Amino acid sequence: MIRLLLLLLVALLVGTALSLGLTYDLGYIRISLGHYLIETNFWVGLGLIILLVVLAVSLINTFRHLRHGTGMVAGWVSRGNERRARRRTTQGLLALAEGNWPRARKLLATSADKADTPLINYLAAAQAAFETGDHEAVDELLRKAYDSTPGSSMAVGLTQAQLQLAGNRLEQALATLLRLRKESPHHPFVLKLLKNTYLRLEDWRELSRLIPELRKRDVLPGKELDELERQVWHNLLERAAEDTQKLRKDNPEASLEPLTRLWDELPGFVRRDEYTIRDYASLLARLGDEAQAETLLRKVLRNHWSDELINLYGRVKGNQPEEQLLIAEQWLKDRPNNAELLLALGRLSLRNELWGKAKEYFQTSLHLRRSRETLAELSRLNAHMGEEEASIKLLMQGLESDNSLPDLPMPRA
Repeated sequence: MIRLLLLLLVALLVGTALSLGLTYDLGYIRISLGHYLIETNFWVGLGLIILLVVLAVSLINTFRHLRHGTGMVAGWVSRGNERRARRRTTQGLLALAEGNWPRARKLLATSADKADTPLINYLAAAQAAFETGDHEAVDELLRKAYDSTPGSSMAVGLTQAQLQLAGNRLEQALATLLRLRKESPHHPFVLKLLKNTYLRLEDWRELSRLIPELRKRDVLPGKELDELERQVWHNLLERAAEDTQKLRKDNPEASLEPLTRLWDELPGFVRRDEYTIRDYASLLARLGDEAQAETLLRKVLRNHWSDELINLYGRVKGNQPEEQLLIAEQWLKDRPNNAELLLALGRLSLRNELWGKAKEYFQTSLHLRRSRETLAELSRLNAHMGEEEASIKLLMQGLESDNSLPDLPMPRA
C-alpha cells in the first residue's frame, strides 16, 4: 500500500513538472544528416529520444532472454545425454559381469564420450574386447582410455599388462611392466605382476634380482617369498649344473666354477636352507665331485641335523669311506633310534664292504620304520648274500605295503 502511494506521488510530481515545462518554450532540436535536416520541438525530441532508449533497452533484454533460453535448452539436452550415458554404462557393466562380452563392449564404448568417468568405460570395454579375442580393439580402446583422462598412464598400463598376461603375450607384458616400473619403481602391483611374468618366462636370474625389492616393499607374505626364493635359486643351480656339464663334455677336466660361483652368490639364509644344501650337494655328486658334497654335508650335519641330508650323506662317496662311516657312527650315539641315520650307516657299511654290519643297520632301521627304501636295500643285500628267500619275502612285503593290499587268505606253498 505504501509502495503504491509512493508511485502515485512520483507520477504526480513528474506530471506536474512536465506540464510546467510545456508552458515554456525551450527552443527546438535540429539534426542534420547529409542532405537531410530534421527539426522538432524540444519536448517532442526529448520524447523521441526517451522512446528510442526504451526500445533499445527492450531489445537488449529480449536478446538476453533468448540466449538464456537457448542455454537452458542446451543444458537440458546435455543432462539428458549424461543420464543416458550413465544408464548405458550401468547396463554395460552388468553385461560384463554376466559374461555378455559383445553387448558389454558396445554399451560401454558408445557411452564413454558422455559418461562421467570415460576411463572406466574404456577399460571395461577393453576387457570385454579381450574376452572376444579382438586384440586390435583392445589396443584401440586402451589408447582411448589413455587420451580420455589425464594422469591415467598407470591405470591403463596395468590393465594392458594384465590383459597381455591373461592372453599369454608374455614378452609384450614384460615390456609394458618394465615401462611402468620406470614411471613408478616401487609400485607394489607392478612389482607383483613383474614377478608373475618372470616366473612364467622362467627368467630366474631377473627374478633373483627382483626378490630383494619384493621383500623390501612387502609385496608377498614372508613364507611365500621364502619359498619363491628357494625355487629361484634351485633353478639357477640346476642351470649352472647344466652349463658345467656342457663344459665337461668338451673338457672333462673343466672345473665346477659355474656351479660353485653361483653357490657363493646365494643369500645367507638360502645357503643355510637344508633343501638348498641338499640340491647343491646332489648336483656336486651328479657332476662327479662327491668328495666336496660329502665335506659340505658333514659340516652342515655337525651343526644342524636333517633327515633329508643324512639320507644324502649315506649315498655320496667321500675321499675316505672309513672315516665317513666313523663320523656317522659318532652321530648315532646321540640319535640311536633315528631310522634315516641307520639306513645311511647301512649304506656306508656296504661302501666299506662290511656286509654283516650293513645288514644289522638295515634291519634295525626297518624295525624302527618300515620304508620302501630300507626294504629295497635289505632285499638287495640278502640276494647278494645268497639269502634269496629272505630277499623275496622282503620284496613281497614292500609290494604289499605300497599297494595297500587287503588281508586275504592265500594258498600254502
